[in-house]
Amino acid sequence: MSAATDARAAVPAAVPATATAGLHAREAGRRVEEILDGFAAAGDAAGGAAYTAAEELVRVLMDFYGAGLARVVAGLDEGRLAALLDDELVGGLLALHDLHPEDARTRIGRVLAASRERVEVLDFDEATGRLRLRAASAPGGGCGCGNGGDGVPQELKDALAGLVPEVTAVELEPVRRDREPALLQIGHRPPAAARQR
Repeated sequence: MSAATDARAAVPAAVPATATAGLHAREAGRRVEEILDGFAAAGDAAGGAAYTAAEELVRVLMDFYGAGLARVVAGLDEGRLAALLDDELVGGLLALHDLHPEDARTRIGRVLAASRERVEVLDFDEATGRLRLRAASAPGGGCGCGNGGDGVPQELKDALAGLVPEVTAVELEPVRRDREPALLQIGHRPPAAARQR
C-alpha cells in the first residue's frame, strides 16, 4: 500500500465543505490541527505513513495558496490593501502566509485596539515570540480582565494567534499600584454618658 492510499484509509470523518466556509483563520487552524492529530493517531498503526502524507498535503496546499495570495497582494493598490487589512479573515490569511504588510508589533496593537480587554504592551520578544501585557487600570479600580487563571482571556489569545502567529506565549502582569489605599478604621461611638463629661 502506498502512503497516499494509507492516508485515504486513515482520513478522519469528513467535514462538509459548507461547514468550513465560514471559519475564521484561528478556527480553521484549530481544525487543521485536529485533523492532523487524527492522522497522527491513525498513522501510528500504519507506521506513520498517513501522518507524513497529510503533513505533506497541508504543506503543498499552503505553498500553493500562499503563492496565489502573494500575486493578489502585489496587484492591489495601497487603498484596497488597507481596506482588506481590517477584515479579520483576510488579515489572518496574510499573516499566516507571511504577506501581511504590517510588522508584528503593529498587528499586536491592532488586536489590542479591537479587544474589549484593557491591556497595554510591556514587551514583545521577537526571538521567542513572548508577549508581555499589563492590565490597564479600569475606572472602577479593576484591571478590566474578565478571566482568572493566567489572566489572559482565551478570546484575546485566539485573536493574537489569528493575526500575529509570531506570538507563541502571552503573559499578563497585574496592575501595579504605586501606593496602597489608606485603611479607614471605624470604631464604636463612646456611650452617651462618656460624651457628656
